[in-house]
Amino acid sequence: MRCAVLDDFQDAATRFADWSPVADRVEVTAFRDHLATEDELAARLADFDIVVTLRERVPFRAALLERLPRLKLLVASGMRNSAIDFAAAERRGITVCGTASSSAPPVELTWALLLGLARGLVQEHTALRAGGPWQSTVGADLYGRRLGVLGLGRIGTRVAAIARAFGMEVSAWSRNLTPERAGAADVRLAGSLEELLETSDFLTVHLKLSDRTRGLLGAPELARMKPTAYLVNTSRAAIVDQDALLGALRGERLAGAAVDVHDAEPLPA
Repeated sequence: MRCAVLDDFQDAATRFADWSPVADRVEVTAFRDHLATEDELAARLADFDIVVTLRERVPFRAALLERLPRLKLLVASGMRNSAIDFAAAERRGITVCGTASSSAPPVELTWALLLGLARGLVQEHTALRAGGPWQSTVGADLYGRRLGVLGLGRIGTRVAAIARAFGMEVSAWSRNLTPERAGAADVRLAGSLEELLETSDFLTVHLKLSDRTRGLLGAPELARMKPTAYLVNTSRAAIVDQDALLGALRGERLAGAAVDVHDAEPLPA
């Protein structure tokens, strides 16, 4: 059997994964380049029985699945993937499964990005390498500021706990967040999304992508945020309208943003 690992930009599949249990039965090929079109995917994957896809970078819709006659197993990183047509896969007898994941890495990355924003690390690093100007930014304190957590699941709860260690006030909101769950996490429940946006000094997004959350933060929502506020998104790009976010940043209606997810990945050169 042949297994393809897609979008392995960092050679993680060969450097960190243990394939020894299936080494005598499965030939694994990891692709470092990104295949952007259905034709490219169909041509590259036609001879593979197993495909491993990362996040939602590659859409596996019915039209593509029909062009992969050998495909029997589609493995997605994580347990949710809105880019896979599950009904079409079932019709073709393709098993779809996900992998276990840890909440620790996205929590740590969220705080790396948030601290970098607050202290202007990117701007200062860029200026230093370019020969100046020296110390052109003024950092934003975290102590006493309010962190807004949009989505209080496993990741959001751990992000909130770290915020309290910095002496921050923490509020959270999502459509299904109850006072009991917020209280258990020692977090204040915002009365509405609008309230969360208007009162947060830092806003971090930790929602699952669904029809209800796609485009949740558009131009009207971003306009409710303080011009001194910062936005962090390590969840899914489609939750935040990218054009609206760029407009808010260019118009200086937001102090800054840090994102780990983009509408198109990898980003065009």
